[in-house]
Amino acid sequence: MKPLITVIRAGRISYGTGLLLQKYLCNQRMEEVDKFRNYILLQEFNPVYTTGLRTKEYTKEDEIRLRKCGAEFYRTNRGGLITFHGHGQLVAYPIIHLRQFKLTMRLYIKTLEETVINACQQLGVLNPTTTQDTGIWVNDNKICAIGVHGSRFVTTHGIGLNCSTDLKWFEHIIPCGIEGKGVTSLSVELKRHVSIDEASNEFIKSFANIFNCRIEEGQFDANNLIREAQSKAS
Repeated sequence: MKPLITVIRAGRISYGTGLLLQKYLCNQRMEEVDKFRNYILLQEFNPVYTTGLRTKEYTKEDEIRLRKCGAEFYRTNRGGLITFHGHGQLVAYPIIHLRQFKLTMRLYIKTLEETVINACQQLGVLNPTTTQDTGIWVNDNKICAIGVHGSRFVTTHGIGLNCSTDLKWFEHIIPCGIEGKGVTSLSVELKRHVSIDEASNEFIKSFANIFNCRIEEGQFDANNLIREAQSKAS
C-alpha cells in the first residue's frame, strides 16, 4: 500500500510557532517505521531571516542589521545558508519517514526538487529547473529555496516557494549565499497574482504523484495542534 501523508494547513504564523509545531509532529517513535505518521506542514511565515548549519558565517551584527529591517532572525539545523520567509511565500515542511518511501536522503532531496518543478510547470512557469546551486531556478532567478534536515530517517524543514512574496526583502541578504543571482516568484513569472492556496494545492497534487503516496486532509485542526504544541513546550 502507498504511504499515507496527512496535510496540515497552519496558515500565517510566526517562525517560532512553525518550529514548535514541526517538533510536536516529529515526536513519534521513529524506530516503529510502519506506525510513523507522515505529515506535510503548510504555512506562511511572518517576515523572518533564517540561516542553516553554516550559521557561523553570520555575525551578531548581521543579525541586528536584519532585525532592524522588521524581520525576526533564527539560526536553524537545516541545510543551506541564509534565506527569507514571509508573506506571500508557501513554506512546506514534509515530515516523513524515508523508510516508508524507500528513499535515501539524497534521493529524497532529488524527489522534492522534482515535485516543486512539476508544481511550477502545472501552474504555467516555463523551464523551472535545478542547477549546481541549491533550489529551483527560472533562468538566473531562484523561485524556490530548499533546505532540509534528516535524523533517524525522518525529514524536517523543506521548501520556501515564492508565490506573491515582496522580493525587496531579499535585497538585504545574498540568498543562500549565492553571488550574482536573483530571485523571482510565481506571480512575477506568470504576470498575475498567485495565491498561497493555489500554489499549495498544486504542490500537494505534485507531491502525491511524484512521491507515489496517498494524501488525507481535514484530520486535525491546525489551531488545536498549535495550542497542544505550545502547551507541551511550556
